[in-house]
Amino acid sequence: MKIFHKLGIHTLFFSSKDKRLASSIKMIIGRKPLNLSLYRLALTPAGLGLESHQGFRISNERLEFLGDAILGAVIAEYLFQKFPFRDEGFLTETRSKLVNRETLNSVGIKIGLKNTLELVIDSRQFTGNKSLYGDVLEAFLGAVYLDRGYQFSKKLILSRILIHMDLESMISTVSNYKSKIIEWSQKESKSTEYKVVQVNGNQRFKEFVVELIVDGVAIAKGKGSTKKKAEQDASKNACEDLGLLN
Repeated sequence: MKIFHKLGIHTLFFSSKDKRLASSIKMIIGRKPLNLSLYRLALTPAGLGLESHQGFRISNERLEFLGDAILGAVIAEYLFQKFPFRDEGFLTETRSKLVNRETLNSVGIKIGLKNTLELVIDSRQFTGNKSLYGDVLEAFLGAVYLDRGYQFSKKLILSRILIHMDLESMISTVSNYKSKIIEWSQKESKSTEYKVVQVNGNQRFKEFVVELIVDGVAIAKGKGSTKKKAEQDASKNACEDLGLLN
């Protein structure tokens, strides 16, 4: 069977519907699918999953779990190499923004998953959640990993997924939490102050704890290896609490 896959002989037995699906998948990943059933499963949302004889719902949720891990690993390595002098907090926050549901939904549509999904759903009716295409994208990457391996998946993510993510804009957002607080305080006519309330560690390895004080009241706390990083962390926490990141 494996030699059939390598030679492409298995495609001779595809139905016309299977051929359309295989062609659509090839447009996305650049290669014909070796195991079409994996991709069909990846394109089966939970709302359309059938129940097996053992009582399990057959849907893309397990592939979504796997694809999320693969995507996270590739993005983490990419950021680690691209920004050799940035700290863990920056890398974590940037990765989080790159793989959030809003971003993945947009990317899923841009690479053609909407049309490919319609080939599997056909005329069946179901109610998809607001993160449908992001969920499907992760499941699809899980299928690619099982079908083609890690190195192929990594190359696909870097060449066809990452290009649709506005990395520079996201970095700007990550780096400017303090600016957001200043802008908000000016708009709301509030006074702001950053106060170091604790210093942990020794002379070589320090951790600063900073409070963000607004109109005399501490509204957020942050930590960092420098005062500046601690202020950014406090600003980030304040932005989240105040709903300034929406």
